[in-house]
Amino acid sequence: QVQLVESGGGLVQAGGSLRLSCAASVSSVTVGWFRQAPGKAREFVAAIRWSGGSTYYAESVKGRFTIFRDNARNTVYLQMNSLNSEDTAVYYCAAAPDWTNIRDQYRYDSWGQGTQVTVSS
Repeated sequence: QVQLVESGGGLVQAGGSLRLSCAASVSSVTVGWFRQAPGKAREFVAAIRWSGGSTYYAESVKGRFTIFRDNARNTVYLQMNSLNSEDTAVYYCAAAPDWTNIRDQYRYDSWGQGTQVTVSS
């Protein structure tokens, strides 16, 4: 399994930005970001294909969030701009062995511990 460590969460005002990092022990085919708000199910946010860099976003974050990778550091980032209160959640990165059904959390076999993002209005 891939070991994943997230960082970069915190408290930010609405309209602000944060960058999350996900450091991986080894590269995998797909790295995704999910989030879970209190009382809600975990939801897909974004994913990147390590080889080639293809990306995919949830509609709710498209145009505001950007996922990208640093091959040399085996790290995937999630740049989050124009944050609003609905973005408040624990954010998790996860690794999957292929690029199919990438919105489905059950395709991912390795997960980080999560990092809290709180957006104040």
